[in-house]
Amino acid sequence: MAYQNITASLSPQEIQEIKTALQTIQKRLPFLITLSTQERRKLIKMGDKSLAFVNNSVTAAQSNREILPASFDVDELVRDYQLAIALTELLTSMRQLTEQVDDTLLAVGSEAMSSSLTVYDYVKTAAKKTPGLKTLAQQLGDRFKAIKGRPTKIASGS
Repeated sequence: MAYQNITASLSPQEIQEIKTALQTIQKRLPFLITLSTQERRKLIKMGDKSLAFVNNSVTAAQSNREILPASFDVDELVRDYQLAIALTELLTSMRQLTEQVDDTLLAVGSEAMSSSLTVYDYVKTAAKKTPGLKTLAQQLGDRFKAIKGRPTKIASGS
């Protein structure tokens, strides 16, 4: 869908329901872990190109158990592979949702900033003639004050 101004809202109840749904997802995946950067670097990665290799090795292991040491757990290999396939599918869906949330946040944030800049311009102009607006104009202007003598420029993401 092409981007247009976003006119939407989420009630506190809807936000809580979404958070609850996310918690439900986490509870359904109790085996999820968090790896350190160092741990991530050490692990052998299985990307899309490796999927066929792993699939073929699963088939080979299942068909030729006798050539593998008794300590090799073929069933664990199969479970790992099946879980990797399932998690890949879930991750794809979650990434799509995350991308949509991120894009929507960027767009609605831009809309809010653009409207706020318009309000700020009107307040600055009106503060010159309307008593009581000078403090508000200064408060709004604090957003654009230079940091350590460096001028601040209005830019995307500022």
